[in-house]
Amino acid sequence: MENRTDRPGGPYCGETMGSVGLVLGGGGITGASYHLGCLLSLEMATGWHPNDAAVVVGTSSGAFTTAMLRGGQLSIDTFIDDAGSRTEANERLRVRCYPRARPGGVVRWLRRGVLPGLTSGPDLRMVAGSPAMYSTAGIMDWIEERIGADMALGWPDRPTVIVGFDLASRKRAAFGTDAAPEVPFKIAVGASLAVPMVYEPVQIKGRWYSDGGMASGTSADLVLGLDQPLDLIIVSAPMAAFDARPGARFYEGAFDRVGRVALDIELARIRDAWPETDIVVLRPDDKILEVSRPNPMSTRAAIPAFLRTLRTMRDQLSRPEVWEVLRHHLGAAPRPVAPARTTW
Repeated sequence: MENRTDRPGGPYCGETMGSVGLVLGGGGITGASYHLGCLLSLEMATGWHPNDAAVVVGTSSGAFTTAMLRGGQLSIDTFIDDAGSRTEANERLRVRCYPRARPGGVVRWLRRGVLPGLTSGPDLRMVAGSPAMYSTAGIMDWIEERIGADMALGWPDRPTVIVGFDLASRKRAAFGTDAAPEVPFKIAVGASLAVPMVYEPVQIKGRWYSDGGMASGTSADLVLGLDQPLDLIIVSAPMAAFDARPGARFYEGAFDRVGRVALDIELARIRDAWPETDIVVLRPDDKILEVSRPNPMSTRAAIPAFLRTLRTMRDQLSRPEVWEVLRHHLGAAPRPVAPARTTW
């Protein structure tokens, strides 16, 4: 737990409605499972509903979770519907998450990814805009089905930011702020989810956008676009873990290090601007990483990652340095409530 954390995105569309901000970072399909487990645990432990957050910033898998949260669909049913088994639930996730695309865009990739990378120095952004086998269209349809057409084709009433990556400028795009074009909610989420080499980028008003995690795994500093400081910021950061899972592959630790560095910079900006704001950062421990890695895009790992998050989150939330902050700001009970066990 980090205690106490330019207005990069500009004023938000809407007014502040509370004193708690929520930042949901990227992390693939298992990252969405982690967010769901964290948010449900917070609600069960404190009685505070995450949709009451004054602002929600969602990146990649965090963008999907943000859509379900703002649409009133924060539930295990979000993932499994009425599936009767893990096998059936996995198949439904696979169908929704991986509709085939018509691979193309080699010229776009060369112009927006490879050539700028060769000029400025090789980095992860060289894969931005790469051709891919899958489309986020299925996830966009899923979002509209769950939250309804009015919100999916509009925007939430409360301040909500969805982070994408602009291939032309090679900078983040904070949809939901004055700094980014207006776009239907589900399209912004689809763009934020477009992980390079997995999903085709999404075209919005003549420009191409991909995974918001290309710029930052969290973009927590976008909360500074509010007019007034928040009392508390809760960050769920699936790709900024401190611990390594046993037998971790080399790239797992590399992604987590990059995520931690970016988040540390963003939290420093928040602390400089809002020195009285409390910050709680939730990160997966080695027990969660054991079931959510090495492939965070695996639909088979989604339910195990969710269940493991529920089982370990009580310990994280009950740490004195975390619980006292939550209790102070969320009016929680003296001790956290343990999530109900499940054998499904």
